[in-house]
Amino acid sequence: MIRLLLGRFRAKLLLRGARVGAKCSVGARVHVRNGRGITLGTRVEIEHDVYLKLVTKEARLTIGDFVFIGRGCEIDVADRVTIGEHTLLAPGVFIVDHAHKHARRLRLDEQGIESAAVSIGRDAWIGAGAIILHGVTIGDGAIVGAGAVVTKDVAPYAIVGGVPARVIGERG
Repeated sequence: MIRLLLGRFRAKLLLRGARVGAKCSVGARVHVRNGRGITLGTRVEIEHDVYLKLVTKEARLTIGDFVFIGRGCEIDVADRVTIGEHTLLAPGVFIVDHAHKHARRLRLDEQGIESAAVSIGRDAWIGAGAIILHGVTIGDGAIVGAGAVVTKDVAPYAIVGGVPARVIGERG
């Protein structure tokens, strides 16, 4: 009971300026940058050592109801990341909606970034250590295998795995 109350207290404290739904819980050592762009639905659970990093003032992170974010996940947002309700992120998942430009004529640190929204549907499961790159849409009910690197859209109820991720099955 005390752990639950502490998690809810941390949600209110760490996510100052964010819209936080009822009965959300945040673990210890969660780091939030620019929390004003974050919206959490009802009963979102964020485990320990998660980093929610909004890199611009315009960035928006929307997390639906009953979402679970496992230990050590990182979500980097320059534009928009949306996670649908009842979705599970296993430990160590990395989601990013932007990448550095890389033209040959300029140094990398002079080029800035390009961004494209990431959308993860309802009832999806993202396996441990998976990486979701900018511009990707993951359909409702999809499963991303552990360690996969997702560079292209994933159809609803598809199961993908590998580097780069490819379809290896379908949810029955």
